[in-house]
Amino acid sequence: MIYTTKQIAEIFPNLMDIKDASLRDKVSAVWNEAINTGCGGKGWTVAELRAVKFTLLAGDIEMTFVEHLNSCSRQCIAIADVLESAFSCTIPINRDYLIAGALLADCGKPLEFDKDAAGNVIKGSFGEALRHPFSGVAMAYKHGVPAEVMHIIATHSHEGDKVERSIESIIFHHADFVDFDIAKWLGKRAKPAK
Repeated sequence: MIYTTKQIAEIFPNLMDIKDASLRDKVSAVWNEAINTGCGGKGWTVAELRAVKFTLLAGDIEMTFVEHLNSCSRQCIAIADVLESAFSCTIPINRDYLIAGALLADCGKPLEFDKDAAGNVIKGSFGEALRHPFSGVAMAYKHGVPAEVMHIIATHSHEGDKVERSIESIIFHHADFVDFDIAKWLGKRAKPAK
């Protein structure tokens, strides 16, 4: 199924905060591909995507993948607001790139994840071979996403620890790990499933 930009924005509301309509459409096109080709090539429904846990590395917590991406995009906007108002020097933040990067940083995860025979979400064989920053950049490149946004996707996780991150990537990287570290904390305290 092909989702319109408006339908993708129902999943990721901050998509509409991207002022450049062409970039909004490219972000939407990447998410269409991720949704339709993920889960071992079977694709995901929007309901399935909304139900996927944020991370498979934190135990059984309530935080979902979609909630995480929405949290990160909102954190990035808030951080940009604070930085721009707190410093007398100009901090050159491209908000369109920041928001697009926040929404696309984990777009490779629907390809990384699959379902086992019981319907549980697992890391699939594709995910074992290729982590989401790499598949995310590949999809973004295919859909003409600017290099500055692909940089955020490529460098947001530990893959970016060896390169100089852009300001937008620094902001997203920290927002991402705020959620991840909290998820790990919650996972340690989660009650085991019965």
